[in-house]
Amino acid sequence: MDGTTEHREIVVGVDPSRDWHVALAWAVDEAHRRRAHLRLVVAVPPQHDTQHVDDTPRHTALVLAGEEALGRAALWAEARRPGVEISTTVLDGFPARVIGGLSHEASMIVLGSRHLRRVEEFFSAGALVVPVTAQARCPVVVVGDTEHSTQDPPYLVVGVDGSEASRAAVALAFEEAALHHCDLRAIAVWQPPVFSLHTGETMFQAERRQLSEVTAGWSEKYPDVRVTHEITVGSPVETLAEAAEHALAVVVGRRGRGGYTGMRVGSVVRGLLHRAHCPVITVPAS
Repeated sequence: MDGTTEHREIVVGVDPSRDWHVALAWAVDEAHRRRAHLRLVVAVPPQHDTQHVDDTPRHTALVLAGEEALGRAALWAEARRPGVEISTTVLDGFPARVIGGLSHEASMIVLGSRHLRRVEEFFSAGALVVPVTAQARCPVVVVGDTEHSTQDPPYLVVGVDGSEASRAAVALAFEEAALHHCDLRAIAVWQPPVFSLHTGETMFQAERRQLSEVTAGWSEKYPDVRVTHEITVGSPVETLAEAAEHALAVVVGRRGRGGYTGMRVGSVVRGLLHRAHCPVITVPAS
């Protein structure tokens, strides 16, 4: 994605019924760093198709509420970063499907976290995070409802497991670290198998080689990014969430294409969306 982002846009899903300031602040700052266009979007569910109830007044009210929220959000974003080009759009359709569909052209999608319980992830009308993350063709950033404390000097965390999605996550993590002028912690988490012919030291050596190989080319491209390699044993979710407790963000790859329901978003991604306090950036395989 490097080299093309200035010609593409960052999409922000705005929920008129929720506080959008934290997610929008992250998005407009990112658009400023990347010199990208910022598109604020409200998706309004379609009218109910029924012969007994006229749903037009409700739908019209939702459209008006969306337009009003977008107007306020645009003014707020312009005041925060005056030089960023901003547009607003109200789209008709189910929010998760509409916003996920925009990922085909966007360079990034930014959403606020609703901190839904697991059942609500799939059955709440406002649930966006899991289904959009699952189906998006571009990176998705989920920003928490409140600001979190960051460490000085600032740093990012990227999870590395050798998959194609993980390699894409490493590429974005280096790019983000360069844009933020911060350090990068590349972390591989090893879960020892119950039965294995390899010793622990042999597996650790393989993990070290993998970390070095995955990050080598990007370290050459971004020589100013100070990167550390860390290998730990344990749960990937807990390890990455703990490492990112005071990070600017944690970046992880998302394997496969999850479809609309989001059932295949992956256990590590799902766990971090619930557990991490910092923004979570998920990156699909290239």
